Amino acid sequence: MKMIKLTQTLFAGLLLATNLLTGTMAHAQDTIKIGGNLELSGAAAAYGTPIAEALQLAVEQRNEAGGLLDGQQLELFITDNQSDLTEAASVATKLISQDVVGIIGPTATGVAKAAIPIISEGKMPTILGASTGDGLTLDESGNVLEYLFRVCFEDSFQGLAAGQYATETLEASSAIIITDQALDYSLGLADSFTERFEANGGSIIKTESYTSGDTDFSAILTSLLGQDFDILYIPGYYTETGLIIKQARELGITQPIIGGDGYHSKTLIELAGAENASDIYFTTHFYEGNDDPKTQQFIDDFSAKFGKQPDTFAALGYDAANLLLDAIEIAGSTDTEAITQAIGEIENFEGITGTFSFDDNHNPIKPALMLKLENGEIASAEEVSAE
Repeated sequence: MKMIKLTQTLFAGLLLATNLLTGTMAHAQDTIKIGGNLELSGAAAAYGTPIAEALQLAVEQRNEAGGLLDGQQLELFITDNQSDLTEAASVATKLISQDVVGIIGPTATGVAKAAIPIISEGKMPTILGASTGDGLTLDESGNVLEYLFRVCFEDSFQGLAAGQYATETLEASSAIIITDQALDYSLGLADSFTERFEANGGSIIKTESYTSGDTDFSAILTSLLGQDFDILYIPGYYTETGLIIKQARELGITQPIIGGDGYHSKTLIELAGAENASDIYFTTHFYEGNDDPKTQQFIDDFSAKFGKQPDTFAALGYDAANLLLDAIEIAGSTDTEAITQAIGEIENFEGITGTFSFDDNHNPIKPALMLKLENGEIASAEEVSAE
């Protein structure tokens, strides 16, 4: 277990400490403790790190604005779960023992699953920023987990929205799907895309698969050259899909390619090459070009603090943090039962990733965004839903 120290190694200058009090210092007994169970190292660090940064920004801003509950300052405890299941459970246990009143994270779905029994037993209100796995907020019997919420939509929602967009907006009637057979995320999106695409009259011509870590997709793509189809649906992470896009375009496959939020990284463009990244569509949570003043203020504040543009994970983390802080103020106390109730009762929360309330399963009710790439640049962004 690694508590964050005042170093420049993990965050390249991000000032987080084992017991970090941002803003004006206050006496320990007067502070409200917030926890972060996040992936700062390991396989999911690219997702957990920006959420941790956004959490720090949100806490710092609240402290500068006078704190919560008549002036109490916030104290932030962020612990690295190392993208490890066992460590995530240990971190949850440690944070609860440190008397935090709410936890943000973990980020990856599998890592979050490991922490859920601990936060449920500890009756600790927890908000997940980017854990999109289906049914994550439900127990094995299908009952909602009382203390668990998330600000991101489920994987199946993305797939349904993509299927709807493909048939209604792109007017596609035939598709080929390429999945990562080792990735539940990819398989889940493919299943829900197929469900909606076929329900709308479309046909899945062929399904191909690869495995995480593959780099040569020529055999799969060459087999598509003689096929007649309208679109390619390739749900996966940018590490592989960037290469697939590159190799597909170089083979002369020109059909639109659609994916999910796993595409939302500049690395996708670097791997594909900007010249190959046209007619590419993907569902996601956040668009940096949104001209909403609140969004632009967040981008300015984040960039000023960390010297870089916030990504979709930072935006989700900022929403998760501010949702928790709002709930504490609404509850009027640091009682975790009251805070949990307040989270569930918040309506029309105006976040960076959209305005939303929670459904009965503690998932946000909000549309996804469909971004279109042309020559490696975002050419358009529009809201899409599964309806």
